[in-house]
Amino acid sequence: MKALVLSSGGLDSSVCTSYAVKTYGKNNVVTASLFYGQAHARELESARKIAEFYGLEHVEKDISEAMSHTKSVCSLIQGSDIQIDDRSYAEQIADKGKPNTEVPMRNGIFLVLAASVAMSIFPEQECVIIYGAHADDAAGSAYPDCSVEFADTADKLIKIGSRNLVSLERPLINLNKAGVVKLGLELGTPFELTTSCYHGGDKACGICGTCRDRISAFRVNGIPDPIEYEGEDPFADMR
Repeated sequence: MKALVLSSGGLDSSVCTSYAVKTYGKNNVVTASLFYGQAHARELESARKIAEFYGLEHVEKDISEAMSHTKSVCSLIQGSDIQIDDRSYAEQIADKGKPNTEVPMRNGIFLVLAASVAMSIFPEQECVIIYGAHADDAAGSAYPDCSVEFADTADKLIKIGSRNLVSLERPLINLNKAGVVKLGLELGTPFELTTSCYHGGDKACGICGTCRDRISAFRVNGIPDPIEYEGEDPFADMR
């Protein structure tokens, strides 16, 4: 069995890469990253580092032109006039109904494209596409394309389109962020190479929604996050 991991260079997808290597063997695993016009390229650099760490083939595709329209509704896209909302996801959902970091149908686009790539680099071979949707991302419909229902439907679509050679695997789908970190620790995921911050600076901001979730997840597991944060170290009491 071959495995294609959608890798953003973030915490979740990097745990998925660790999982894929352990489950299928590194000779059967390829990671893939998509540049969709995100405002910073730091996450792509991290994805390359994760692939290099495991000695994996890494594929990158530029779909920014096709996704350029999303800058009108998403704060993460180059050229967007929307400011990133640094409140928690729960606060944003209560106020606006969704976070302004939602990229419309991103996972749907990514998964279908990944299926096409898998069918091309692994012709006539069975392959799983592994991606890092987890329970916290789907909670409260923060990101509906991270839900179990969405994944199940996409899996059916991809199986039909690939003559049952390609399917989806989502090892994190029933885990919250703390559970993802716990699994990554067990698998030896190099968290120091990952990036999560929406602002994409040299150091994580520590205040955006994804930084908040990451900090909380490491604290629940009782260990400090190995990456650096701006300002006061949120793990100073644990080091």
